[in-house]
Amino acid sequence: MNTSAGPQVYGDAAARIRRRVLIVDDHPIVRQGLRRLIDQEPDLLVCGEADSARDAKLAIRELAPDAVIVDISLKQGDGIEIVKDARAHYANLAILVLSMHDETIYAERLLAAGANGYIMKQAASDQFLIALRRVLGGSIYVSEAVGSSMIQKFASGGSYVSANPIDQLSNRELQILQMIGRGLSTREAAEALNLSIKTVESHRQRIKRKLNLATGSQLVQYAVNWFSGRDAGPT
Repeated sequence: MNTSAGPQVYGDAAARIRRRVLIVDDHPIVRQGLRRLIDQEPDLLVCGEADSARDAKLAIRELAPDAVIVDISLKQGDGIEIVKDARAHYANLAILVLSMHDETIYAERLLAAGANGYIMKQAASDQFLIALRRVLGGSIYVSEAVGSSMIQKFASGGSYVSANPIDQLSNRELQILQMIGRGLSTREAAEALNLSIKTVESHRQRIKRKLNLATGSQLVQYAVNWFSGRDAGPT
């Protein structure tokens, strides 16, 4: 059941001369910290907050921000879907993904989906502001490590093969693996992604095959370990 209270809106007279930023994250403490950091900048202003995909889409439409900061993991909906939807409808919107998840796995996927930048939540506040201003300026922002990896793949002419089995997963499979790691059941994942239970089960089977996992319990263990940043190998 959706318990969200809807998007929260902020603003003052200075909003007319400051770049307007929407924050999408399901952790109130994270949103509060980002709002304080952004609002103290003379050229930036938080115009609203959202904690779900539904409220994010509504807020983008109603508030017309210059930039949106999106987390990948949301209790209701998914950050990848927000990026795809926002880019499809708002060509000039700057989209910065701010996430705890491994940038080597997600950054290229989110850029391909339409994001302008990807930065880890562990980054320093000054680096975050650099990333935000860069995407607002129309440029792409990724870390040096991700940039080097992308150049390596381009230089290989398509022959680059990742050693990480996670890279074999499609975006949808990665979304479902993430939800398994967060403790969601098949039914809950289906509801969150607006899919049938049968479709989610099919994705789970493909994930097991691609990750060389024999049982459902191994899949759950792998997903939990991967989501929490521990060694993901099954025992």
